[in-house]
Amino acid sequence: MEQAAAFVALAMMIVAFVPRVPPAWPAATAGTISIAITVAHPLAGWRGDTVPWVLAEVPALLVLTLMAARRAPAPRAVASAGLAGGAVALMLVRALWPGDVTFTVVACASWSLLAVAAAGAGLYVRVLDDGRRRAVAEARRTQRLVLARDLHDFVAHDVSGMLVQAQAARLAPGAVPPQVADALRRIEEAGQRALAAMDRTVQMLHEADGVGGADGAGPDAAGPLPGVGGLAQLAGGYSPSVRVDLSVDPGLERRLSQETSATVYRVATEALTNVRRHAPEATYVAITVTRVGESVRVRVDDDGGGHSQAADRGGFGLVGLTERVEVLGGSLSAGPEPGGWRVEALVPAHPSWRLRHAGARASRPAAGRGEPA
Repeated sequence: MEQAAAFVALAMMIVAFVPRVPPAWPAATAGTISIAITVAHPLAGWRGDTVPWVLAEVPALLVLTLMAARRAPAPRAVASAGLAGGAVALMLVRALWPGDVTFTVVACASWSLLAVAAAGAGLYVRVLDDGRRRAVAEARRTQRLVLARDLHDFVAHDVSGMLVQAQAARLAPGAVPPQVADALRRIEEAGQRALAAMDRTVQMLHEADGVGGADGAGPDAAGPLPGVGGLAQLAGGYSPSVRVDLSVDPGLERRLSQETSATVYRVATEALTNVRRHAPEATYVAITVTRVGESVRVRVDDDGGGHSQAADRGGFGLVGLTERVEVLGGSLSAGPEPGGWRVEALVPAHPSWRLRHAGARASRPAAGRGEPA
C-alpha cells in the first residue's frame, strides 16, 4: 500500500502542473489517500520496508502543499494544503508503529516542520503574486486616467473648433435661413454641453481614484503631452552624462493624430525614465521615430547592458504604457539586445474607432526593465 500512496502522490504532483487544472484537488486527493493508508497501516498490521516509498512520497506531497498554498482559492487552500501537509506529518507512523507513543508523536511533530516550511513558502509566494497583480492593475488604472485626460484635451480641441465654425457661420454677412440659424444654435449649445460634461467626467474620475495635483498620474499630469514636437526638448534636457541621439522623420508630427503623437512622446519618456532608474551605467541612448506604412514606430535603444532590475524591484511603468498603446490598436515590446535594452512601439498614425475598440478588448486580460505586459 505504501507503493500505491507514493504513486498517487507522484501522479497528483504531475497533474497539478497541467494548465487550467484547479490546484486544490490534486493536493487534497493525494493527502487524503496518504492519510487513509497511514491510518490503516497499524490497524491492519501491515509490515514492510516503508523508507524507500516514503522518500518518494514526501517530496511529492511537499510540492503539492506548496502549490495549494500558493494558487488555490483561500478556503480551499487551507483544506487542500492541510491534507497534503498533514499526510507528511503522519508519514512516520508507518515506520514507528507499534512503538513508544511519545517518541512517535515527537517524531511526527518534528517531521511536520517540512510541511509547515512548504506551506509557508507557498504563502510567501502567494503574497508576492497578489502584490504584483495589484501593482499591475494600479498601473493600468492610472494610465487609463491619464489617457482619459489626454482624450479630453484632444476632443475639447476638436469640439472647440467646431463651435468656432458654428459661431462664425451664424455671424456671416447676409441673411441666414431660420432653419440653418436654429441648427447652428443647437450645434453650439450641444458642443458647450459636451465640453462641460467631459470636464465633469474627467474631474470625477481623477477625484475618485485620488489622481491629480501633486499626486497625479505622472510627470505629464499637469497638462497635455507635448507630442512628437516635444521630443527634441525631452532629449536635450536629459542627463548630461548620457548622449541622446534623436532621429525623427521630417514633417512627421503633422501627419499624426494628436493621440498618436502624445503616445509617441509618452513611450520615449517612459523609456528614458527606465534608463535613468535601471541602467545608471548607460552612456548612450538612441531615439528613432519613423513612419511605417499607416503606423509610426518609436524605438529607444540604450547601451546599459541589457540587465533588467525592474523585475526585482517591481517596475510597472511599461505595463500601463502597453495598455495605452493597445487601446490605440498598436503594440509595444521591450527586452534586451546585444549590450543594451530596447523599447519599441508601433502605433497607428490615425487610430480608428474600430482599432481602439479592438485594442481595448485585447488588453483586458493581463514583462525586463519596467515590466512590459
